[in-house]
Amino acid sequence: MDNKKRLLALTLCSMTSVVLAGEKEELILLRNTTINLVDELVKQGVLSEKVANDMLTRAKAEADAETKQTAQQVSKDENDKPDPGEVRVPYVPEFVKDEIRQQVRHELREEVVGDVMQKAKSEKWGTPDALPDWVNRFKLSGDLRLRSQNDFMADDNVPSLSSGAYFNYQAINSAGGQIAAGRDRIVNTDHDRHRFRERLRLAIDAKVTDNLQAGIRLATGNQPDPVSTNQTLGNTGSQYEFNLDRAYLKYDAVNDDGFKWLTLTGGRIANPWYVGGGEFTGGSELVWDTDLSFEGFAATARHSLGSSSTQPNKYDNSRSVFATVGAFPLQETELSSHDKWLFGGQLGLNWGFHNQDALKASIAYYDYRNMRAKPNTNTPPTCDGNSPGSNLSVPQFMQFGNTVAGICADSADENFTGLYGLASDYNIINANISYDMAAFAPYHVIFGADFAKNVGFDKQAVNNLNPANNRPVVEGGLVGAVEDETNAWQVRIDFGWPKVERASQWNVFALYKYVERDAVLDAFSDSDFHLGGTNAKGWVIGGNYGLMKNVWFTGRWLSSDVITGPKFGNDVLQLDLNAKF
Repeated sequence: MDNKKRLLALTLCSMTSVVLAGEKEELILLRNTTINLVDELVKQGVLSEKVANDMLTRAKAEADAETKQTAQQVSKDENDKPDPGEVRVPYVPEFVKDEIRQQVRHELREEVVGDVMQKAKSEKWGTPDALPDWVNRFKLSGDLRLRSQNDFMADDNVPSLSSGAYFNYQAINSAGGQIAAGRDRIVNTDHDRHRFRERLRLAIDAKVTDNLQAGIRLATGNQPDPVSTNQTLGNTGSQYEFNLDRAYLKYDAVNDDGFKWLTLTGGRIANPWYVGGGEFTGGSELVWDTDLSFEGFAATARHSLGSSSTQPNKYDNSRSVFATVGAFPLQETELSSHDKWLFGGQLGLNWGFHNQDALKASIAYYDYRNMRAKPNTNTPPTCDGNSPGSNLSVPQFMQFGNTVAGICADSADENFTGLYGLASDYNIINANISYDMAAFAPYHVIFGADFAKNVGFDKQAVNNLNPANNRPVVEGGLVGAVEDETNAWQVRIDFGWPKVERASQWNVFALYKYVERDAVLDAFSDSDFHLGGTNAKGWVIGGNYGLMKNVWFTGRWLSSDVITGPKFGNDVLQLDLNAKF
C-alpha cells in the first residue's frame, strides 16, 4: 500500500512539474506579447509614451506585490509540513485561470478578431478553390481627387502683352516658333483664373514570385506634362485622356529576419529618392514634383542598425542606413549619339529613438547629361536647317524660370527666335532632413528642411550662349550678364495625425520655399507653387481633415513672387476632395 502511495505521489508531482513549466512559458509569452503590444500602440499613436510607461510601471508594482504575497504563502506552507503519507500538489486554482483568461480575452478580443477576419478574408476560409490561384496574385487600388483651383494674379504685376516680360518657352517650342505660338507665347501675369480639375489613378500590382512584383498604373492628364496628372474640366464633353503612368518590375531581397535589404526596380517607376518629410500624400517638391514618374532603373540597398525599442526585437529595423542609385534616359534619338540622361545617387539614414521619435536624413547628387542648347550655326540660322543635335537640344518640356538660349531663328521671320534650349548644365546636390516628434501622440510634430544647389552652372559658358532671359538691365538700357543664382531651400512644419485615414483625423502644415532660377531643373520641380517652375519665393499653408474612412478634404493656400525680374506674383487656392480605394 505504501508503495502505491509513493508511486501516486511521484506521478502527481511529475504532472504538476509539466503543468507549471507549460504555464511558465505561457506567462513569459504573455508578458512579451503585452510589452510588444504596448510598444506598437505607442508607435501607432494610440498611446503616448508617458501613458505606456505608467501602465508598465503600475503593472510591475502589482506583480511585485503579488510575488511577495506568494512568497510569504510558500514560506508558510513549507513550515506547515505534511503528515507522513500525505501528498500535496501545488496548482493555480481554476477560478484564477479563468479570471486571467477572461481579462486577456477582453483586452485583446477586438485586435485578435480583426486579425482573424483579415486572414480569413485574404485566404478565403470556407471557400476552397472558389477562385483560381492567379486571381489572388493581383491587387487593385486607386484614388480619385476632385479639385477647385483659383489663381489670383497680384495687382501690381507687369502686364502680359504690353511688356512681353515673360515668355512661355514650352508653348513656343511646341508650336515651332514665336510666330506660330501667337498669344500663347506670353506668360499670363494679369488675368485671374478658376478651374475645376480631376485626377484619377488606377493601379494593378501582380505577384510574379515571392520576391518579384509587376505593376502598372493608369492616370488622367496630358502626355506632354510629366509633373501633373490633373484633367481640367471644360472640354465640351470630350473624353479624357487616360495614360500609362507606370509600368515596372520590382524585386525585393529579404534576409532570414524579414529585413528587406535590397530593392531593384526597372521600367516607368515611382520616385526612388527620399525627398524629405511633409504631408502624408507626398513630400518635399523642391526638386521633384510628387506626380513625376521616372523612366529607367534604380536600386536601393539597406543595412539594419538594430531596433530603437526598449525591448530589442530582431524584426524591428527602425534604425538603418540606405543607398540608392539610378539611371534614367530622358530623351533619345537615332540621329545623335548624345542622348539626354539623368544619373543619380543618394545616401541616407533612418534613426528611431526610444521615445518613438524618428529622424531621417539624406544627401544626393543628380547629374543631367547633354541638356544644354546647341545653337544653329548656319547662315541664316533658321530652324528648318537645324542639325539633329540642335533639334535634340530642344527640351520636350519646360515650366518657368530656367535661363534659356535661342537655338534657331523662326523660319517665317528671321527676326523672331524659333526654338529655345537650356543655357546651363544641371548637376544638383540635394540634402534632406526630417524629424518626427511623437511626444504628443497620437498627434505628431514633423520638422522638415531641404536644400539644393546646382554646381553645374558655369557663368561664362551660360553667357557665351547669349541668353534670351534673366539678363539684368544696366546703365544706358543695356543688358548685363546672367549671374549665378543656383540655390534653393525649404523649411516645413506639420502637426496632427501622421496619416489622415479615418473620420475626424486631421493635420495642418506650413512651409516657406525659396528657389533661385537655375537651382533645379524647372521641368521636374513643383507644378503648383508659383504655377510651376523656379525663380520663385513664398509660403504655403494648408491642412487635411478626414470625412470618413479613406475620404478626406485638403485645403492649400500658396502665395509666391519672382525672385529676380519684373514684378510677377500670384496666389493659388486649392480645395480638394480625396478618396482612395
